[in-house]
Amino acid sequence: MDKAKLLIEENFNPNGYNIGMDCGGVAEQSVLHFHCHVMPRYRGNTENSKEGVRHCVKGKGNY
Repeated sequence: MDKAKLLIEENFNPNGYNIGMDCGGVAEQSVLHFHCHVMPRYRGNTENSKEGVRHCVKGKGNY
């Protein structure tokens, strides 16, 4: 995650991050392995920052 963070900062300069993992079948993990999402976040990329990562891409969070 540190390396991913450095690469993102070198290229995109985000204001913060969300980190997400799906662990276990109930969480929709289909193959047992370490899988982590490092998501850059920017001020103003959502109307309400308390919506979390589900709504960081406009129109994609309602599923």
